Amino acid sequence: MMATANGGSTAPTLATTPQRYGLALFSIATAFGLARIFLYFHLPQPFAAFALSAIAITFWYGGTKAGIVATVLASIVRYSFETGVGTIAFAFYDLTFVVFAVLMSMVTRARDDLEERITERTAELTHANEGLRLEIAERKQAEYLIGQVFECSPDGISIIGPDYRYRRVNPVYERNWGMPAEKIVGMHVSDLLGKEVFEEKLKRNLDRCFAGEDVRYSDWFTDVLGRRRYLSLSYSPLRPTSHDVEAALVINHDLTNHMLDSEKLRQAQSDLARISRVTTMGELTASLAHEVNQPIAAAITNANTCVRWLAREYPDVEEAREAALRTVKDANRAAEIIGHIRQLFSKGNAQRELVDMNEVIREMHVMLRNEANRYSVSIRIDCAADLPRIMADRVQLQQVLMNLMLNGIDAMKAVNAHRELAIRSQQVDDGTLQISISDTGTGLPPHDVEQIFSAFFTTKEHGTGMGLSISRSIVESHGGRLWADNNSPRGATFCFTLPAKDEAHA
Repeated sequence: MMATANGGSTAPTLATTPQRYGLALFSIATAFGLARIFLYFHLPQPFAAFALSAIAITFWYGGTKAGIVATVLASIVRYSFETGVGTIAFAFYDLTFVVFAVLMSMVTRARDDLEERITERTAELTHANEGLRLEIAERKQAEYLIGQVFECSPDGISIIGPDYRYRRVNPVYERNWGMPAEKIVGMHVSDLLGKEVFEEKLKRNLDRCFAGEDVRYSDWFTDVLGRRRYLSLSYSPLRPTSHDVEAALVINHDLTNHMLDSEKLRQAQSDLARISRVTTMGELTASLAHEVNQPIAAAITNANTCVRWLAREYPDVEEAREAALRTVKDANRAAEIIGHIRQLFSKGNAQRELVDMNEVIREMHVMLRNEANRYSVSIRIDCAADLPRIMADRVQLQQVLMNLMLNGIDAMKAVNAHRELAIRSQQVDDGTLQISISDTGTGLPPHDVEQIFSAFFTTKEHGTGMGLSISRSIVESHGGRLWADNNSPRGATFCFTLPAKDEAHA
């Protein structure tokens, strides 16, 4: 059979040239043989009919060229039968064969064209059917997977129409509400979650979703059953057949236990930070007592001076007044120091407020300068002017500074050289505040600097190993970063950044 480029057959012709031309010879020979047999039995010999049949068969199965050969052979062989026929009759028979050959050629060509079109169309339909089969299989698989996700997801999944009524819900709704999904379908969202929750928290997000927007939202919810849950919700617009949003796919992930655990963790971290402050303050008792005694002693001295000025035969009221003012100033200074100490001992939730970082640095300088003096450490402060304030917990930042300053002082105790603790504040290029505390001590561990921030890691003989870990947690909770580097030729620098607060939007 003749084959096309795409592998299908276009016509029932023989495959090779010898076969096609062999068919021409065989068909004409067969016609000749049959005619001779008819002649032998004195029957009317119909060679012309046999020849035309042979030509037709050759054209059909051998193709046009083989059919032409058969036509020529038929014309030649015919002369052996038509001996008494005139020239016009011969011409008529030849013309008949030629016309018949032309007609068969046209028929064969039409047959080939038709079969080629049928083959091409069959190939197209086969390809289309295969694509359709694959598409149906993929769609069934997708529908199966979607159904599995919808039915087996641990999250609540629902489809809500623009009328705010449930069109479909998964089994999570059945478990949460104790009613079959068939009953929930068709209910208004407010009937299930409560009108107040719907109006205040859900409706505006659903409306945004129906307008074509993907919405993400998390909050605490109290439903009509009085249950308080923290849910993370996503709203996705569904457009199955057009550009218009026909429904909203709502997925709610219950994070209640996670939030409660996080709250417990934050409380534990807060308690641990307070314990660390109390422990540190206990270690500083002698220095703090000396720091408080200084203004108290000065106040006593100024009070005695005031009494002497007033006890004179002619009391000097102006000098007594100046001494009394100095007494008030010293008393206020002592009260301020005690107030800072009470803050560091306080227990309670983190209170964020606008904080002047330079002011916090000065407060901690006052509290720790006597501790620095005990070990002959000089403190140098370089605070940039006009720093923006930050939204932060003052007590927590005091704790960070206290930890880093005490670490610097402790690192210089065994150094027999100049001991200086430098504290610097500045605003860096990205707008954040950067605070650095540098010392001239023994420096950081040589191999892995990051290990010093690990919980319970310490190089101190009686250290807990929690100070730097807590400090990093506090800084990161404020949106900043804390790191350390060695200085050259000795010492270390601890730096932390804090995001500045735009006071115009505070």
